[in-house]
Amino acid sequence: MRSRPSRSRTRRDRGMVTAELAVAIPSVVLVLALCLVAVKAGVDQIRCVDAARIASRSAARGDDVGTVRALAARAAPDGSRVQVDAGVQGVRVTVSVRTGGWGALPGWDLSATAVTPVEAAP
Repeated sequence: MRSRPSRSRTRRDRGMVTAELAVAIPSVVLVLALCLVAVKAGVDQIRCVDAARIASRSAARGDDVGTVRALAARAAPDGSRVQVDAGVQGVRVTVSVRTGGWGALPGWDLSATAVTPVEAAP
């Protein structure tokens, strides 16, 4: 037959649960913060790809570099750098940005490049 635990033992066990929870909560918060940084990096990468494609098509149509950069800046994440290179084969637009890096969390350098053949004038 089992004996019932004493009241003092039950109180002591509650203290252990509190200590374990105090250790676990910061770990959970850190994992959630890392997940948020990773999701933001993914969204920023998609925005860089979209901005590079939009700007590359614009440059291939013959728009001036100022318009191309403005279109890329509008679609890209804040703080992005846009590089436009026109060549014989086509127009290459590269959009790059540094994302993440909040506090002690990691950051990444993201970039996307799009190349579009130059359209011939009618």
